[in-house]
Amino acid sequence: MLQTINFEEKFKLINEFWTPKIIGELNGQYVKLAKLKGEFVWHDHENEDELFMIIKGTLYMDYRNRPTTSTSAGEMIIVPKGIEHRPHTKDQEVWIMLFEPKTTKHTGKIEHDLTVKKMDWI
Repeated sequence: MLQTINFEEKFKLINEFWTPKIIGELNGQYVKLAKLKGEFVWHDHENEDELFMIIKGTLYMDYRNRPTTSTSAGEMIIVPKGIEHRPHTKDQEVWIMLFEPKTTKHTGKIEHDLTVKKMDWI
């Protein structure tokens, strides 16, 4: 189905932090939106790269044995498969778009209170 998706309208439907919502799919991938605030959990994705496109705010990404990166609105970062990472914000709400294979688990092999096992469509 052909449709235009308005990010602002979709972000208004997201009420939780660190809980991605699916807004589309293409070529075996989901397109997801999420609001982030605070710290997430250390994790990796053994078989999938992860693309973070920043819509609003600045996202910081910690890595094991690598410097922390910062990515701001209008920028994106790709975390290669197998790289342990922990996204976080600095006391601001950050809006992101994710592009991931449909098989990508939210926190990889890690089970945590923040792990989302079934993602909703909005």
